[in-house]
Amino acid sequence: MMKKFSLLLLLPAVLLTSCLRDIEDTKLKKGNVIFIHPDGVGLSTWNILRILTKGPDGELNWDKLPNIGLYRSHPKDRLTTSSNAGATMHAYGLKVPYHSFGMNEKEKLKALSGSEKSIMMEAKQAGIHIGIINSGDIIEPGSAVFVASDTSRANAESITLKVIQSKADLILSGGEQWFLPEGVEGRYGTGRRKDSLNVVEIATQIGYHVIYTRDELKSIPANTEKLLGIFAYENTFNDMTEEKQRELGLKNFNPEAPTVAEMTEAAIDFLSKKGGRFFLVVEEEGTDNFANYNNASGTLESLSRADETIGVAQKFLGKNQKTLVLVASDSEAGGMHLLGVNPKNFPPDSVTPEKDYNGAPIDGIEGTSTKHFLAAPDQFGNRMYFRVSWALGADAYGSVVVRAAGLNADLVKGSIQNTDIYKIIYATLFGKIPGV
Repeated sequence: MMKKFSLLLLLPAVLLTSCLRDIEDTKLKKGNVIFIHPDGVGLSTWNILRILTKGPDGELNWDKLPNIGLYRSHPKDRLTTSSNAGATMHAYGLKVPYHSFGMNEKEKLKALSGSEKSIMMEAKQAGIHIGIINSGDIIEPGSAVFVASDTSRANAESITLKVIQSKADLILSGGEQWFLPEGVEGRYGTGRRKDSLNVVEIATQIGYHVIYTRDELKSIPANTEKLLGIFAYENTFNDMTEEKQRELGLKNFNPEAPTVAEMTEAAIDFLSKKGGRFFLVVEEEGTDNFANYNNASGTLESLSRADETIGVAQKFLGKNQKTLVLVASDSEAGGMHLLGVNPKNFPPDSVTPEKDYNGAPIDGIEGTSTKHFLAAPDQFGNRMYFRVSWALGADAYGSVVVRAAGLNADLVKGSIQNTDIYKIIYATLFGKIPGV
């Protein structure tokens, strides 16, 4: 019967509800869910990271997730999605228009289960501990949509307040700019809120213990009930072109901020100590933002951090088998591709051309017209050079791959609609298929 359900995921979404009525006797098991969302990442980007860091024959943590599904990324009203629409489809299980942020564009949205809440807020209502993590701003939809809804992604002040008012057990991200009123100085800069609200004070009143640094993340007081980490003014990374970074003397990531893997390790420890089950959503936003700037170095460093996060989740899964580790993007940013080069034509000290013969931008290790990337050794000990080319600056439909391990991971198989992410998570949190 379990196999039967996984095959049913191949059917069009419109058929799923009626065809799943005989699934009540299946033995879906309830457990924890760790959903890792490296935003804007397709198969090609994973291949480049593997070749660069592990070699063509090596394995990333991502490669060790045994269950694979091929993802269909379109929203309701067009073929390419937005981060906010993608997150809404993950969090509610229904196709929505491109501009939706936890809503059916401007209208309230009922989830596939019939609840007026997102899957995370429905889980909270059921007594499951919840947490969200983002390497970017607190308003980034890949995590924020799971606890907040709004008529527009542009409503940063409203979304920030709603995320805090969700009373999630754990919130770790950047975005201090939207916590403080204009003119009020924070740890990283001056607030931008025009409504005069101090959301840090509101969070403290709700019961959050507020932290700002990696060291504070490592020493959370034992009696902490709710945890809010604010680790940057906007993002924990500097998303811009390599050339602009050099001009400003900036690295890809702010070295004082914890990595998304460090945040995830702390979050799993914090949530699991509460007892009972938990649902954690983790987004590495740098993979999307750097790719939109066609910054290969930043994209690959971001994805390496996401892969490290998968390793953290796998380690926890090894200790607690009643856990689903699920990894999926919602689109492919930039259309990043690898081109191997003949060292006879391009000696090791040569630099990449600015563009390919068809006009596609090309990156070396430090951006345009810089030295080629050098892959890690293959199985024969050979190291080969390559360059990165870009298809576009925006998010493409792409070749997104869903991977999973652990509890109910066999539901990830074949062709996966973006709305099926909701179904797979729901089955693990609630032990049933929504709408049945």
